[in-house]
Amino acid sequence: MISVATPRFDTGHIGLNVSDLDRSVDFYCRVLGFQQLAASVGAERRWAFLGTGDEPVITLWEQSAGVFSAETPGLHHLSFRVDSIDQVRAVELALRELSVTFAYDGVVAHGEGAASGGIFFSDPDGIRLEIYAPRGAESAPAPSGVAPTCGFF
Repeated sequence: MISVATPRFDTGHIGLNVSDLDRSVDFYCRVLGFQQLAASVGAERRWAFLGTGDEPVITLWEQSAGVFSAETPGLHHLSFRVDSIDQVRAVELALRELSVTFAYDGVVAHGEGAASGGIFFSDPDGIRLEIYAPRGAESAPAPSGVAPTCGFF
């Protein structure tokens, strides 16, 4: 048997189905600071690539109706990492200005005694999102006890 090194896999980009492309582009650019890198122009099939620099992070495809369902197999949530809890709190303030509903009140730890933590909320189509920092949440509550907070919202 030949031994082959396991390749490193990085997330290329995340594709999301949305019901209103303009609303979703505005939301992700305002909240996450992405820029629109490319988009359909006057097309029947509407889409947009969002990201930073020339690197797409999220692709939005306007091909859905209704809202995201946590009741069916598939995506649980998207998680975005930032460097500090202060950055998490800055995003939280921007979300509050948009009257976004949070799963928990403010920053929460990923579990009892965990240093990492963040905020949990939904985008305009109900897709569950997380913004977290690897450190700084030591004094924040852990709503799910020792179970991962990000798994049960």
